[in-house]
Amino acid sequence: MSRTPTETRPPRDETARPKLMTRHLKRDERADARDERAEARETAAHIFDPEVVSDRAAAKRDRKGGASDRLHAADDREAASTDRSVSARERESFATDELTGAHRRDTGLVELDREISRAKRTKQTFVLAFIDVDGLKATNDSLGHIAGDQLLRQVVDTIRGHVRSYDLIVRYGGDEFLCGFLDVDMAEAVERFALVNADLAAIRQASVTAGIAQLDAHDGLEDLIQRGRSVVSRARKRGTARASNEDWSRVDPRPWRIASISTNEWTTSVI
Repeated sequence: MSRTPTETRPPRDETARPKLMTRHLKRDERADARDERAEARETAAHIFDPEVVSDRAAAKRDRKGGASDRLHAADDREAASTDRSVSARERESFATDELTGAHRRDTGLVELDREISRAKRTKQTFVLAFIDVDGLKATNDSLGHIAGDQLLRQVVDTIRGHVRSYDLIVRYGGDEFLCGFLDVDMAEAVERFALVNADLAAIRQASVTAGIAQLDAHDGLEDLIQRGRSVVSRARKRGTARASNEDWSRVDPRPWRIASISTNEWTTSVI
C-alpha cells in the first residue's frame, strides 16, 4: 500500500497581481470620468457650488491616493513572498548535511518523531533502519578522508535510489544514518536494503550493515534507534548478518520485529 502524497498548494498565478491592479485603475478612471461629466453638466447649467467642487476634488485625490496605496501594498506582498522563499531555502540549507545531502541529526530526529506520531495516529506501519557504513575507518586510513567522504556520499545516493522521495534519511553520526519508512513493512524495508548493498558492491565493493526495527504501539523514536543499533552491534561482533532465533531473542523480546542486513546476506527471523 503506497502513501498518499502530501497535498500541495496550486501554483500561484503570476499574472493575478497585474490583472487586479488594472481593474482597480480602470475603476478609478471611470469614476474620474463620471465626475468630469457631472462637472461639465453643472457648468453648462450655470450651477456652481464651491463646496461640491471642493468635495469632488478631494474625492479624486483620495482615489489616486488609494490606487497608489494598493500598488505599494501589492509590492509589499510580493517582497514578503520573496522573503519567505529565501527563508525556506535557508531553513532547508540549515537542515541538510553539507557532505551527504541527508538531514542533519537535530532536524532529522524532529522529522522522524513527526513520522512516528503520524504512523500512530493513522494506524500505519513504520520501520526505522539504523545504518552503519562498513569499512569507513579503513577507507580513511588507507585512502584518505577524501575517499571516505566519497564513500559516505555514495552510500546516501545509493540509499536514496531505493527509497521514496519523501522517506527521511538522517545522518546520525560520522558513519551512522537513520532511514524512516512510513506505511512500509519489514519485508519491504529489508528488500530495499538488500538492493542497496547489491548496488554498493557493484559500484565500489562497499556495503552497509543495517538494523531494522518496526514500530510498536508503545515505542518512541529512541526505542527504535536502540533496537536497530543493537542488531547492528551484534552483527558486527559476529562479522555477518546471520543470527539464530536465540540471537534475536537476546536482542529484543519481540524478535519478529527485527531484521539485519550486511555484505553477504540478509535475514528476517520470525518465531
